[in-house]
Amino acid sequence: MNEPLQQHYRGILETLGENPAREGLLDTPKRAAKAMRYLCHGYEQTVDEIVNGALFNAATDEMVIVRDIELYSLCEHHLLPFIGKAHVAYIPTGKVLGLSKIARIVDMFARRLQIQENLTRQIADAIREVTDADGVGVVIEAQHMCMMMRGVQKQNSMMQTSVMLGSFRASDVIRQEFLQLIRRS
Repeated sequence: MNEPLQQHYRGILETLGENPAREGLLDTPKRAAKAMRYLCHGYEQTVDEIVNGALFNAATDEMVIVRDIELYSLCEHHLLPFIGKAHVAYIPTGKVLGLSKIARIVDMFARRLQIQENLTRQIADAIREVTDADGVGVVIEAQHMCMMMRGVQKQNSMMQTSVMLGSFRASDVIRQEFLQLIRRS
């Protein structure tokens, strides 16, 4: 399954002027293929498989927030990592999602070739669809190696994206409560 990917990595090494037969690179195509498969394993998952029925009755209609969910993704433009954290909130309408499922949804979408703007939207849409929430808010803060290691080389740059759905979009009060709560130390 990884053999075609290994051959591509071998070709990349050769194109760069390297000798894939030298000691330090002998297993590099195999390791790189295995790493790339792992970094992109989100393509092999679905939201339904991840949630796996972990939706529970709850009388609450107050905001549920999961902060500081670390994420690792690959920029679809350069195949370089972007690393950061997601803050996810929703207002339940009778059902709450198992806590770990929120982090798993973030991981599933992050483990695909992405741009941060789309990642933020995909997470928000999935949470809303699964929970039928009154509203969903997602904020992602990430550092992009494509901007830090190449190009403009800005080491301290941080990209922030947000998606607000339902009551998070309609109500300034709800949106501000969410934004204030995720900024607490």
